[in-house]
Amino acid sequence: MLVCATLAAFPLATVQAADTQAPTSPEKTSSSTNTNATAPTTTPDVALLGEARNIATLVPARLLAMLTEEIEKGGPAGAVEVCSQKAPQMAKQASEKMGWNIRRVSLKNRNPNATPDEWERLALEDFDAQAKAGVAPATLERAEIVQVGNQTYYRYMKALPTGAVCMNCHGPSDQLSPAVKAKLQTLYPNDKATGYQLGEIRGAITLKKSI
Repeated sequence: MLVCATLAAFPLATVQAADTQAPTSPEKTSSSTNTNATAPTTTPDVALLGEARNIATLVPARLLAMLTEEIEKGGPAGAVEVCSQKAPQMAKQASEKMGWNIRRVSLKNRNPNATPDEWERLALEDFDAQAKAGVAPATLERAEIVQVGNQTYYRYMKALPTGAVCMNCHGPSDQLSPAVKAKLQTLYPNDKATGYQLGEIRGAITLKKSI
C-alpha cells in the first residue's frame, strides 16, 4: 500500500486552503498540512522543503546557463545535441552530490526518461489546471511525503515555465529552424515537446529523497 501525507500543492507566494489543494493520487491520505516559506514553523519537514526548493532553483538555472552558452557558440541546433548529453549528466551529478533523485518530467516529454510517474502526472495536471485559472506557473510547486511499503519518501515538484531560450527548441513547429527540426528528428524521433507558448508550463523538476 502506498500512503501519501500531503504537505501542499500551492503557489510559492501563497498558501491554499485544504479544499483547494491539488488532488492526490487515489491512495490513502494520512494527514494534510499547509506550509509557508515565509512563516516560522516547527514542522519537521520544513528543512526538507527548503532544501528541495533550493535544488529546484539551482539545477534549472545551471542548465539554462549552459544552454545559453551553447546557443551563443553553435546556435540552437547545436544546443539541442549538447542538451541531450549534458542535461542528464547534470541531473545525475546533482543527485549524487545532493542526495536527492533529481530529474525533469513533462506531459509532453522529449526524452523517454522524462516520462512522469503517476504522482508526477497528477501534479503536472494540477499545475496546468492552476495555470489556466490564472496562477503564475513559476509559483507552482508540490510537496508530499509518500510511503511505499516500509519505505518513506519526501517528494517535491516545481513547475518549469517555457522561457525565451526554450522557445528555440520547444516553440511552435512552424517557428523552429530547419536545423533544429532536423536535429530533433535525429535525436528524438518520438519528440512531443514542441508547440509551447512563452510562459506556458513545459514540465517540472522533480525531486525524491528517502527519509
